[in-house]
Amino acid sequence: QADMDTLNEALRLKIPQHVAVILDGNGRWAKQRHMPRTYGHKVGSKVVEDMLTIVDDLGVKYFTVYAFSTENWKRSTEEVSTLMTILRTYLKDCVKKSMKNNIIESIENLEQKTKNNTGLQFTIAINYGGRDEITRAVRKLATKVSNHELAPEDITEEMISKNLDTWELPDPDLLIRTSGEQRLSNYLPWQLAYTEFYFTDVHWPDFNKEEL
Repeated sequence: QADMDTLNEALRLKIPQHVAVILDGNGRWAKQRHMPRTYGHKVGSKVVEDMLTIVDDLGVKYFTVYAFSTENWKRSTEEVSTLMTILRTYLKDCVKKSMKNNIIESIENLEQKTKNNTGLQFTIAINYGGRDEITRAVRKLATKVSNHELAPEDITEEMISKNLDTWELPDPDLLIRTSGEQRLSNYLPWQLAYTEFYFTDVHWPDFNKEEL
C-alpha cells in the first residue's frame, strides 16, 4: 500500500528530472537542542540517506547535494573532521568493505563497483566551488586556443558546459535550500541559470518526505 501511495503521489506531481540540494542548517538545528554542531551533521547525513529512497521512488533521476564547499575548510578542525568521517563511512557502506586508504581511493572504488548500475544517480559535491569550476573550464578552453586547436569565436555555451565537473549531468530542474538562507553560496552558478529555486525555513535534519 505504501508503494502504491508513493506511485499515486508521483503521478499527481510534475517530477523534476534533476534535483539539487543545499542541505543547510545542521549546526543551527543542533544548537537549538543544546548539542554540538557535529551532532547535527550526523543526523543530517541520515536524512540524505532517507532522501535517496524517497526521490528514487518519486521518479527523480539525478540527486545532487552540496556536502562540502571550498569555504568549509575554514570551519573548526573538529567540524571538518566530522564531515570527513561521515563521508568515509558513507563510502565504506556503499562498497561494503572496510576503508583502509584515503577518500580518493574510496571514491574510485565506488565508481568502479557501481559503473553499470541503473536508477537514481546520486552526486556529492565535495570541496566544490562554482567559480573555481568555471575558472578551470575556461583554462581548458584557453589552452586549446593557445594550441590553435580552437578559435575564440567558436567557443559555445555547450563547450563550457562540457568542461565543467557536471558535464555528464543535465542541469538541475529544481534547487532546494533549507534553513531559510536565500543565496547560492557559490553552488552550481552556471548550471542553475534556468532552475526553479525553492527556499524553506526547515533545517536539513528536519527535512522529510512531506517537505519534499
